[in-house]
Amino acid sequence: MDQGQGARTDAMSQTGALCYRITARRGVEVLLVTSRDTGRWVIPKGWLMKGRSPAEAALREAFEEAGVEGEVAGGMLGLYSYDKVMADRSVQPCVVSVFPVAVARLKSAFPEHGQRERRWFRPRKAARKVAEPELSAILAAFEPGTGSA
Repeated sequence: MDQGQGARTDAMSQTGALCYRITARRGVEVLLVTSRDTGRWVIPKGWLMKGRSPAEAALREAFEEAGVEGEVAGGMLGLYSYDKVMADRSVQPCVVSVFPVAVARLKSAFPEHGQRERRWFRPRKAARKVAEPELSAILAAFEPGTGSA
């Protein structure tokens, strides 16, 4: 297959953080951020990092993209796939491992501040905001403390 513009390649692995908090008034809320390119709602995610587990890399992405300080609160919730459009307009299929991150605080200064919007949603509403069906299912079923979606 030609690897030129728009060509598909083998799927690459990414890691993502399903950041959440529990409030007295609203119960469980999850944090979504906008993507830098299209402005659609997503979870913080990125490439695996040398020397870090996928869960540790997800926690790092949560800080870089959303200013989240917290801790990974359980094992992987699930996987979802999407097509990442690269700078050269080629399409890179990605599979994202999703980890729950309990948010302790949100920092106002973080690496991608000003490049993304961040907003809290109840899980079912967050599920309706994202474009990826598998991520939507993970969000809709999310219950902190269960260790799975």
